[in-house]
Amino acid sequence: MNANIDKPIRAGTCQDLDGIVEEHDRVLAEFYTKGCTLCQSIEPVLGNVARSTDVTVVMINPETDLSLVDEYDIRSVPTLVLFEDGERVGRLAKGFQGAEEIIAFVEENAGGSIRSPTDET
Repeated sequence: MNANIDKPIRAGTCQDLDGIVEEHDRVLAEFYTKGCTLCQSIEPVLGNVARSTDVTVVMINPETDLSLVDEYDIRSVPTLVLFEDGERVGRLAKGFQGAEEIIAFVEENAGGSIRSPTDET
C-alpha cells in the first residue's frame, strides 16, 4: 500500500504495529512514553515528516505492551525504528531530532526516494 497518511498513527500493541508494518511499504515507528518531554517535542516534527514524505509514521508507547521493549530493544525514548517492506532497516535513538535529521535518517536507511509523489522536483 502506498497511500500517504499525513499524520502519525497511534498504535497500542505489538500486534497493532505489526499490522501497520505489514500494510504499508515504509513505516517509521516512534517509541515514546507518557510524560517524556523529548517525546512530546518530537511529535509535531513527526507530523511534518509524515506530511512531507511517503513514510507512514506510527507512535507507540511500549508501556501499553511491554513485549515491545524486548521485541524492539527499547532502552531509551524517543527511539525511532524504520521498516521497509516489513523489515527493520534502521534505528535512531539519539533523543530529540529535527525533521531534517529524521528525513536524512530515513533517506540513508531506505531504498529509493521518500518524497511524496506530489512533491515537485
